Amino acid sequence: MKQDILILVDEQDNILGYEEKIKAHLGDGLKHRALSVFIFDDQYRLLMQKRASEKMLWPGFWANTCCSHPRQGEEYADAAKRRLKEEMGIQADLFLKFKFSYQVNYQNIGSENELCAVFSGKYQGDDIKANPEEIEEWKWIGIDELKQDIKNNPQIYAPWFKMEMERIKKGI
Repeated sequence: MKQDILILVDEQDNILGYEEKIKAHLGDGLKHRALSVFIFDDQYRLLMQKRASEKMLWPGFWANTCCSHPRQGEEYADAAKRRLKEEMGIQADLFLKFKFSYQVNYQNIGSENELCAVFSGKYQGDDIKANPEEIEEWKWIGIDELKQDIKNNPQIYAPWFKMEMERIKKGI
């Protein structure tokens, strides 16, 4: 986990300060800004990633297209576009779907304690250039197949992804 500086916030997204990425994720974590991106193709398949096995939290788990944190002074949307390019090597128009707050621990290592902005967009093509420091594998998957796999194998999916999928399925 790189030593990026995260933006600490309250439940209303007011900035409270800043902390190193690792420190913000230790114990129960410090509430910080985060983002998730869901990229769909014209067949409404989702571009997913399997998190790199070197990740501190949820290594080797399947998640949405990309997840990250805005930098100090960076808006959520700008950070989402930047990370989509850095993680998947693609660009897309992104639209904010919703924000939500959650906290979940990973083993005895640390936790995610995030106010997360969730974006979606469309992209066609398989010219993905996944960053191996972030992503072990990637795939396109149909929503019905994904829903069934989450039901059958919930343990292979990152917790925030399952929470976000519940809201996306409801059309929020």
